Amino acid sequence: MDKLTKWSLTAALAGFLFGFDTVVISGADQKLQLLWNSSDIFHGSIVMAMALWGTVVGAIFGGIPSRKIGRKKTLLWIGVFYTISALGSALANDPFVFAFFRFLGGLGVGASTIAAPAYISEIAPAKNRGRLVGLYQFNLVSGILIAFLSNYLLNGIGDNDWRYMMGVEAIPALLYTFLVLGIPRSPRWLYLNNESNEAEQIIRSAYSDKDASELISEIKKDKEDSQTTDSIFGRKYRFILLLAFLVAAFNQFSGINAFLYYAPRIFEEGGLGESAALLNSVGIGLTNVIFTLIGINLIDRLGRRILMYIGSIGYIISLTLISLSFVLNWESIFLPIFLFVFIASHAIGQGAIIWVYISEIYPNHLRSYGQSFGTSTHWVLAAIIPSLVPFLFGIIGPGVVFGIFAFMMILQLLFVHFIMPETKGISLEVLSKKLIRRYFFFFISFEYIE
Repeated sequence: MDKLTKWSLTAALAGFLFGFDTVVISGADQKLQLLWNSSDIFHGSIVMAMALWGTVVGAIFGGIPSRKIGRKKTLLWIGVFYTISALGSALANDPFVFAFFRFLGGLGVGASTIAAPAYISEIAPAKNRGRLVGLYQFNLVSGILIAFLSNYLLNGIGDNDWRYMMGVEAIPALLYTFLVLGIPRSPRWLYLNNESNEAEQIIRSAYSDKDASELISEIKKDKEDSQTTDSIFGRKYRFILLLAFLVAAFNQFSGINAFLYYAPRIFEEGGLGESAALLNSVGIGLTNVIFTLIGINLIDRLGRRILMYIGSIGYIISLTLISLSFVLNWESIFLPIFLFVFIASHAIGQGAIIWVYISEIYPNHLRSYGQSFGTSTHWVLAAIIPSLVPFLFGIIGPGVVFGIFAFMMILQLLFVHFIMPETKGISLEVLSKKLIRRYFFFFISFEYIE
């Protein structure tokens, strides 16, 4: 394994903890509501969603440590937060203490969606940047699968089985924290902070002489051309902000986090028993891993837009069928099939590209803050939508809820066709300049350039 892949894989392990932390709560969902006799509103917005609100805070402010102390140190602190969160959640004896420790884990998740993709995109060569950054998503879905499997295996081992479900996350969190100590700092971040000697040493140790010289030259020129007083909300970055906002927003309006948080409950709503629901959740996790692997292997071959086309069409078909299965009371055997198609569509489309796309479209000197904007958009919606799910299921029913998600994916398909530019195979420095130029056509003349 070459150095770039090894470093990328280590940073991407933050994604494993992200996925595990996001989904592990699903196994404890109804157990905690029964234990603490919580209302649907309190349970959904406090017990279940507090990690997501922590993620929102982590995403909003995670760009600050990533920019100030660097990607590597931020990744290290993320591991510490995950560890404390897992142990604290497992030992909690009331919903507010539980929510506090889940909030800490959420901070780690939010910050990881900035620091890990940024780190990988800044060390990866343009030709396989999508695949390497995609390792973050692959680890994410692997964490989801392991969390579903862990919940299934730990379910029923005692009255406090939920404590084991929550606490087991501390093991991979500690392992990840120690592994991060062995990776170098981001060379592009080092250049921004006038530590060019160390940056060049890192680049030359991982690239061929020719590629290293070309990359160093591009980074130096970009630094000279950059205006350090720029704001990510400046006029010339509006198109980039629009791209980040829409990619992130559509990701959540697919209903993906709502489904992952409440997978067992959704299966039970569809007529499956508790054990069958948990087992099908494991199948969902496995499907996610397989199709994410396919997606990250295609992202640098087919490009980001093609994968989004495939995913959007799959979303529309599967979400429509899921909605109809609830509305028309189809046999429960059909629901898992439709949900598997939904997960496959997400994994090969939005799942494969979101962290890649958001990490590569910003200029080097604004990447941390730009990612913070994109990821915070993602996580604000990821907190709001799942927190409303128990309430909406009770008021309008799951059929209508999934129908709304299907309509939003029609809008996503239109976004991909008319607005979203391709980014594959272009260096970060060249790409940011192209997207800045695109602003003048999109916002001034309203001319779309293919």
